[in-house]
Amino acid sequence: MIPANLRYATSHEWAKLDGDVCTVGITDFAVEQLTDVVYVELKPVGTKVSTGARFGEIESVKAVSDLYAPIEGELVAVNDAVVKDPASIAADPYGKGWMVKIKLASGATLDKLLSADQYSQQIASQGH
Repeated sequence: MIPANLRYATSHEWAKLDGDVCTVGITDFAVEQLTDVVYVELKPVGTKVSTGARFGEIESVKAVSDLYAPIEGELVAVNDAVVKDPASIAADPYGKGWMVKIKLASGATLDKLLSADQYSQQIASQGH
């Protein structure tokens, strides 16, 4: 159930490149680990992020977790729908549950991110 057309960060964010803009969300695996998501906070449009930098946080009934940028760039869109209705992320984490869109910095690529197969191996090695 891991979409093959996306790339993945080891911190469980997914990335989908469209031109020079990357849509970012969290994986179904991450949603399952969090269980009931109750709060999402995202940095505002215009925020510059580097790879691995925090772009927000997600809170569930179990824990608060940071959200990390899988790529360097600038936030050009924030999904207000998931901020208003955090539970909607679980319904469609790879679609309507996206978090932010990042305009890639010059020279930035998704090459260092995991493929779907590599990500599957990572979560399998974590005992899931």
